[in-house]
Amino acid sequence: MKACRGRIKAYLGLLLLFTVGVIGTASGEVRVIAIGAHPDDCDLGAGGTAQLLEAMGIKVKFVSITNGDAGHPTQGGGALGRRRRAEAIEAGRRIGVEEYEVLDNHDGELMPTLEIRHELIRIIRRWKADVVIGPRTNDYYCDHRYAGILVQDTSLQVVVPNICSETPPLDRNPVYLYFQDEFQQPSPFRPDVAISIDEVFQKKIFGLDSHVSQFYEWLPWLYRYTADVPKTPEARLAWLAKTQSQPITPAVRAALEHWYGAEKASHTQHAEAFEISEYGTKPTEADLRRLFPMLK
Repeated sequence: MKACRGRIKAYLGLLLLFTVGVIGTASGEVRVIAIGAHPDDCDLGAGGTAQLLEAMGIKVKFVSITNGDAGHPTQGGGALGRRRRAEAIEAGRRIGVEEYEVLDNHDGELMPTLEIRHELIRIIRRWKADVVIGPRTNDYYCDHRYAGILVQDTSLQVVVPNICSETPPLDRNPVYLYFQDEFQQPSPFRPDVAISIDEVFQKKIFGLDSHVSQFYEWLPWLYRYTADVPKTPEARLAWLAKTQSQPITPAVRAALEHWYGAEKASHTQHAEAFEISEYGTKPTEADLRRLFPMLK
């Protein structure tokens, strides 16, 4: 009987961790961490949202799990890793994120190991994150898939005292969100939250512009459009803005209407969207409006 009561108590405790509305820190401060596989992944998925949050006093950290040391046609290894870390730090400076951390794991070789999971648990705990954003686990590239698994596997473990016991655990499981993607299998992306980023889109592009090795060298070489890359800085910014302007899907447009109303939604040209993960705390609509004050 005692064992049964113990199991019920443990179950209710877990249920509380996953279902209670987010209350943040005692001071009411909200902290957000976005985690991607490569230096530039977070910039692409949340570079506009991060700017808006920082402007509202919400601290945002970007983390790249790999150092990006394979993504270039002529450079590689330590030299490229150092270059990409410098590009990421500059991108963070340009868009105003509080921190941009690049971990020293090889690009193209990422695996969902216990060692890296524990590293991410420590990072999330030290940041005292209320919101954790990462990729979904279905993606065309292995690093992205395994980054998604690694982030997903930190859920709940960030509150378990006996895991990574040298780093104080969080009081509660954060809200976990997924970056937007276009993949349909096993299920399409669901935009639970959509943020209009029109007012900061050009600054997002200015941040992406710092990733010279990627947007002007590696990706054009990989997809065979190197001849299209402009030569001057001004022309490059305009070209990058054009190539990074993605059509807003009907589902994201509907989410924008829910959060902003029909008028603003109809005029929004640039947006970032996020799906709520079932593995984190389940936020209410009121929670989401507090975590993302631009939705109020």
